[in-house]
Amino acid sequence: MSVSEMSIGWIGAGRMGAAMAGRLAAAGEDVTVWNRTRAKAEALIDSGCRVADAIADLRDRDVVFTMVSAPADLEQVLTGDSGLLADPDRLPGAVVDCSTVDAETSAAMREACAEHGVDFLSAPVSGNGKVVRAGLLTLVVSGPEETWLKVAPLLDHLGQGATYVGEGDVARLAKICHNVMLGVVTQCLAEITVLAEKGGMSRAAFLDFLNKSVMGSTFTRYKSPAFVHLDYSPTFTPLLLRKDFDLGFAAAHDLDVPMPVAAAAAAAVQATVSTGRIDEDFAVLLDLQARGSGLELKPEDVEVDDGLSGGGTP
Repeated sequence: MSVSEMSIGWIGAGRMGAAMAGRLAAAGEDVTVWNRTRAKAEALIDSGCRVADAIADLRDRDVVFTMVSAPADLEQVLTGDSGLLADPDRLPGAVVDCSTVDAETSAAMREACAEHGVDFLSAPVSGNGKVVRAGLLTLVVSGPEETWLKVAPLLDHLGQGATYVGEGDVARLAKICHNVMLGVVTQCLAEITVLAEKGGMSRAAFLDFLNKSVMGSTFTRYKSPAFVHLDYSPTFTPLLLRKDFDLGFAAAHDLDVPMPVAAAAAAAVQATVSTGRIDEDFAVLLDLQARGSGLELKPEDVEVDDGLSGGGTP
């Protein structure tokens, strides 16, 4: 796709933000990055990005992406005293927020942008830094359709493109639904993997069979190395997953949608949190399932493809 003529600001150069901004610059886009810790933004200079001294330097951009850690951070960079919206005479054309925040914060930021005549798109992502670098990130977007159509070519640079789901903040609900399924599938995968191993199979062999079958998926392939090697280096923690289950159940309550399978998976996630294993990856659900089954797991020294380098998705 040809390089756009839009000037781009980027706020947030953590692991995800840096990888995403770098992909935009690598595609030839005009990207200027601000990060609270300047050194993280400067690390993107070799990728073709420029570095902003202050958020104020991004107010003349056609579109500004935000990728920050928490709702309070998003509020600060947009509506704080030195935030993007602090000068009514210098405002960007649109804000695209890729952070994982609750719908209430998103709606408040959308309203603040609207008061200044700035369009706001909710654009939460599915993936992590490794997924971004592999070009396999996906996004779900909601907000003004006209704005979505303008920025869609930019989102294409970030990975596999984005899906527009409607007005307002419905993209936040889509991401919550996605993460509830993440927990359900991982708990199911833990259960059947433990069953297979206790029946005499190696985890590597069983997961290889599963991933080659119609029941395998890009996600089961992506999680297989963690299950085989018992590597729980965090990509997403049980605490974060519990939060998303809670948000999902709140939405289900409001919309009168029963979720019995999700409730069972959420109980397993809570058990993980209750044992104190909150700083590991949520793949640690496998350990708890094994413990409850009287099975002692040991790492298997087998090479396992996670599907990313070979063209799979997370």
